[in-house]
Amino acid sequence: MKNKLHDYRKLYQKHQLLEDELPSDPFELFHYWIRETETNKEVEEINTMTVSTVGLDGFPKSRVVLLKEYDMEGFVFYTNYLSEKGKSISENPKVCLSFFWPTSERQVIIKGIAQKTSEEEAQEYFQSRPRGSQLGAWASAQSSIIPSREFLKKRLEKLEAEYEGKEVPKPPYWGGYKVIPLEFEYWQGRPNRLHDRIYYSKENDNWKMDRLAP
Repeated sequence: MKNKLHDYRKLYQKHQLLEDELPSDPFELFHYWIRETETNKEVEEINTMTVSTVGLDGFPKSRVVLLKEYDMEGFVFYTNYLSEKGKSISENPKVCLSFFWPTSERQVIIKGIAQKTSEEEAQEYFQSRPRGSQLGAWASAQSSIIPSREFLKKRLEKLEAEYEGKEVPKPPYWGGYKVIPLEFEYWQGRPNRLHDRIYYSKENDNWKMDRLAP
């Protein structure tokens, strides 16, 4: 049985992207967009992004994670280095980040190279996490097969007892990745599916801007 979605249509017309109004540095445009999104009370977790990697089996895989910080060098998220995601990045550090903010009809797609953050940065962020999240990092052998939800619950209860009244240390296998961009694509919805797509590519130490056909 086919489930047709042909009638799900939307008119895109909120904003536009014009080259003479855009910064030469794509990081500046990202900062402007995310700050503008912050003011929209309809948007929850503006830092939600999709991270795509190439798995050890050769297949691409995407999953939603949270951007935790960014600067004019790159974008940082944290994870278990022994997870499927971590193993994929270890084998092939080329990744893709994707942000989608439907209320403003905008997407940002970033291709780049993932590299581990420093141990000091990972420690600092880990200690800022809620205690439950800290214990969860120890309780879950991320991406591994487990027998049941109850197994995970008992593992957490054991850790809660073990660290009662103590500071929870950062697991040695847990830390951050900073994605250093090589390409940015800014997508702005426009009428008649003639969307604006502005592409920034790295050339030596400079950024080149081009417009892509929608």
